[in-house]
Parts: sequence; structure tokens; C-alpha cells
Amino acid sequence: MQVAIEQLKKLLNIEDKDISIPPNSQMGDLSTNIAFKLSKEKNENPNVTAINLMSTLDLSKTIFLTAKAFGPYINFFIDYEKLAKKTLKEALEKDYGTIKKLNKNILIEFPNPNTNKPLHLGHLLQTLLGISLSRIIESQGYNVKRLNVYNDRGIHICQSMLAYQKWGKGKLPDKKTDHFVGDYYVMFNSKKNDELIKECEQMLIDWEAGDKKVRTLWKKMNAWAYKGYNETFSRIGVDKYDKIYYESDFYDKGKEIVLNGLKSGAFKQETDGAIYCEMSDGTKKFLLRSNSTTLYATQDLALAKLKEKDYTFEKSIYMTANEQNHQFKQLFEIFKKLKFKSADKLMHIGTGYIMLPSGKMKSREGKVVDVDALLDETIKIAQKEVKDRKANINQKEIEKIALSAIKYQMLKTTATKDTIFNPKEAISFEGNTGPYILYSIVRAKKLTDKTIIKIQNFNGKILETKEEKELIKIISSFSEEIKKSYEAMSPHILCTYAFSLAKAFNSFYEICPILSLEDEKLKLSRIILAKAFINTLEKTLYLLGIETVSEM
Repeated sequence: MQVAIEQLKKLLNIEDKDISIPPNSQMGDLSTNIAFKLSKEKNENPNVTAINLMSTLDLSKTIFLTAKAFGPYINFFIDYEKLAKKTLKEALEKDYGTIKKLNKNILIEFPNPNTNKPLHLGHLLQTLLGISLSRIIESQGYNVKRLNVYNDRGIHICQSMLAYQKWGKGKLPDKKTDHFVGDYYVMFNSKKNDELIKECEQMLIDWEAGDKKVRTLWKKMNAWAYKGYNETFSRIGVDKYDKIYYESDFYDKGKEIVLNGLKSGAFKQETDGAIYCEMSDGTKKFLLRSNSTTLYATQDLALAKLKEKDYTFEKSIYMTANEQNHQFKQLFEIFKKLKFKSADKLMHIGTGYIMLPSGKMKSREGKVVDVDALLDETIKIAQKEVKDRKANINQKEIEKIALSAIKYQMLKTTATKDTIFNPKEAISFEGNTGPYILYSIVRAKKLTDKTIIKIQNFNGKILETKEEKELIKIISSFSEEIKKSYEAMSPHILCTYAFSLAKAFNSFYEICPILSLEDEKLKLSRIILAKAFINTLEKTLYLLGIETVSEM
């Protein structure tokens, strides 16, 4: 479809905003309202302008068969034989939908957990979003540097450490190690009082002073957290990180930046010693506490400098929960005030809450549904669904189906919105779900696996049904949909595309027989169309971080 749009733009010297899709396919494939604009310049009736303009068009070297005027609109009808030949040839190529390498870097951080509890659904959303965006950005020619930042020190980490010190009594993990650490974070908050808070604050001061006993405990509990995280990352298919940053390695550099900012006059100091930046809206953004310990923003200053040192980049993308949107707005303002060279290359993506039908999660109260629990529950539901369908599928494939359900369900909504995740709905083999989309590929492969595909056997002229034409049209818009998803920095656009593609194929599958055909030319042309569908949808799912299966 993109080729038709580009040709129309060139033909009429118009922009994307001047082009639309008619509400009814019988009225054409693309439409333009440019006659409105031109009629004002000529001071004539726009209907007349449309007719006159249409009469001057030479469509012979375009993908369009004809054009018709509908009042002030000019609607264009695509030559599907030409579109099919061009589209299917491209769709069968290995690099379909990708752009030539630009030799430019884009950095993206995810999910940046605190090492005091297991990964929760918010981390899962950011991780899935990070995986998908990384692949989408790469498809547009950029080198993507995947980063993870472990917030491995600070007051919250000290809370789990203090609870273990008081009540753990040297116990070794008797469950998944990050869950073991998280239990003590919950324990601290269940027993929290003024005395415990003071002890925790002192532990942080001792840690920053390099106290040997505190540091030894810290290393032990962090090692448990990392072990558990890596097991979870492996389950959900995290791409290898290009670099992992540890807050403990650079937090003191942030303190230096703040103190230098105070000397230069960029920051100010309260009478109790706390240092802050006065923001453009008149508020104060604190960067060092009165006891000289650091805050999240302090580390962000140091990390930004580290990334500038480690990489040359076009853009650096941060992902956090929406509740930190304002903090990052302030942070980027501080970067500009300090004249960081990356200050104009920063982007923050705020993500909404993932809620279960039972409501919001609260990590301090131990009411969080962690990633491992969600994976286990969804796999159980997938096993039951497969059993009910009497399908013979191995455990590895079942786990892929469960993961497709989770990934698709979380990515199909704009990331900034709060969503309710219902595992039973997500695992359904019907409707707008991951398993439904996987099933359409399995269906298609049964038609194509035993046939050697040769594009020269394709004859677009004999594909005349509306189902064939619709499938060709949707396949042709693949590159356009990737570009939209990249520009919006949101995989939900590709999810919508994947569902449309799967629906179009299933309609084609039901209406257009293939293997039973006696007409060999028509059979081969439809098989090639099915193969182009498989390639396109598999590439789409790859960009979403979803693996395909062989049986369902």
C-alpha cells in the first residue's frame, strides 16, 4: 500500500495528510481532497476542480488502474495485478520491511529494577516494550544499544537488607532467590516504625561510608536478586543487553555533579544542607538530602554522563511508569541547565499500570503479582486450552503459546494507558489474541510446506476475489505500518496490523480453496500468496518479540 501512497503523492505533489482511504472499497482504494485546496486558489467549484484535475492525470506508469471523481474527491483504484506482483516479490525477500543500515545509535533502557524484590508486571510491560521497540528501531536502520540499569543501592534496598539482618538469621534461600529477597522487603514494611526507619537510614549512611559488614550483606542479597532476574529474563526471551549499569558504580559521580552545580550557581542549598534545582515552574527538585545521601535524580545525572562517555547516539530512550513522567520532565530540564551534550536527544516513555481483574498491585504489602506467577498461571491455562482442543502439542510449544498470549495482550494497547490483564482472555484461540494470530500461521503452513515457491509461477491477474485483493493490500502495507510504529514508539500499531493480517488470511482461507484446486496456475498463485502472508506475519511477530509455533 505504501508504494501506492508514494506514487499518489508524487503524481499530485501532495502530502500524506492529503490522502485518505474511502469508507467503501467499491469507491476506490485511496482518495485525495486536494481539489478543495486548489479550488480556493482558482476560485471555482471544487467538484469542477476535481474533474479537471483528474482529466490531466497519466496513470500509465503508476500502480493505479483508474481514477474517478466523487464530488470534490478524486478516488484511485489500484491495479491489483501490478500490486500483487510487486508486493509478493518483496514479501518473499529476507529483508522485507527493513531499511538500509544508517550507522547511527539509539539507546534504550529497560526495565531498570530495584534489587529488593522480584520483577513485577510493570517490569514485564517495560521489558516486552523494550524488546519490541529495539527490533522496530533496528528495522529502520539504526543500531540499538539495549541497556539495563540495576538500582542496586539506596533506601529501599536497605529495607530488605535490614529485615534480613534482623529476622533472616543467616537463612539461605528456600525459593526462587529474588522472591526470597522480596519477602524481607515486605517484612520490613509490615513491621515498619520510626525506630526501624532510623536504622534503615543509618544503614544507607554506613553503606555509602563503605562499612564492610553492610557491604558484605549487600553483595550477598544483590547476588540473589540477579540470579532470580536472569532466570525470569530467560523465560520471557530477553535479548542480550549490550551494557548493564549498576547504580552503585556511579552514584558518587552524581554527587560530584550536584556539588559542582552548586558551585556554579545552577543549584541552590537549603539551610539544612539539602541541595536542589529551582525548576522553571517554581518548584524545587531535590538532588541531595540534608545528610548528603543521594536520590534517584542524583544517579540519573551521573548515568546520563556515563552514556555520553560510552556511546555516540542519536537518541536515548528512558522507560518508567507514568508516575515518573513529571520527574523526567524535570530531569531533562536539569540536563539542559547543566548543558549536557545529550540534553536534546532524550525521550521518556511513560507506561501505564498493568492491573489484574482483582485490582492494583502493592509491592510493599506483598500484593504484587510477579512475572513468574503470571507466567506459571498462563501456562496452566494454555495447557488446559490445548487439552480441551485435543491437540497434541509438546510443553515447549505450549509455553510459546502462553508467552504469545502475554506479550500480545500487553503490547496491543498503547503503552501509556492503564490496562487490565486477564490471563483467560489473553490465552483464547479466538479473537484479537496472540494464540489466534499464531494459529493463522500454522494454518497457512499446512498449505505451503510441501510446495517449492517460485515467484515466476505467480499470476496476479487470476486472483480476483475480494479476499485475495484484501490480503494483498494488507501485506503491501507492512513497511508503512512498521514506520508508523517507529514514529509513535509504540508496538500497538503492529499488533493491530498483525490482527488485520491474520483476519484477512483466515477469510481468504475459508473462501478460496487451494489444495483441492485442479487449476494448477491458480493453486500455485494462491500458495505463493499464502507464503507471502506467512513471511509478513512472522516478521511482524518477530518485531513484537513473539515466537511462532509449528502445531496448535
